[in-house]
Amino acid sequence: LKYLARFGHAVPVVYETHDWTQPHVADDALQPVFERIYQDTDRYWREYSLCEDLVDLETAFQLWRFRHMRTVMRVIGFKRGTGGSSGVGFLRQALELTFFPELFQVRTTLQAAPPTELG
Repeated sequence: LKYLARFGHAVPVVYETHDWTQPHVADDALQPVFERIYQDTDRYWREYSLCEDLVDLETAFQLWRFRHMRTVMRVIGFKRGTGGSSGVGFLRQALELTFFPELFQVRTTLQAAPPTELG
C-alpha cells in the first residue's frame, strides 16, 4: 500500500502509520484504489502486475495450507496438532484467512464490459 501511495494512488492516510505486525482486515476504503488500477491496466501496468503477483502468492499459499491440512489428516487424523493446536480444525479455519481480500473483492465490484455489437 505504501508503494501504491508513492506512485500517487489515494491510499487512505491511516496506512502511513499502520501497524503491519497486525493481521490485515478488509477495508472498503481501499476499493477505489484497486478499481482505478484494474480499470486502466495499461496506464497502471506496474501496479496491476504487482497486484496480480500478490494474488498468485496468496493462491499458492492457500494451496499449501490445503495440502498441509490434508497431509495432517492423513498422518495424524483428527488428533491434537503437533504444535498444540486443535489440528485439522485449526487448519481448516486457516483456509478462510486471506492476505489481500481487496484484490479478490475488486473483481466483484468492477463494472462488466459493455456488450459489443456484431456486424
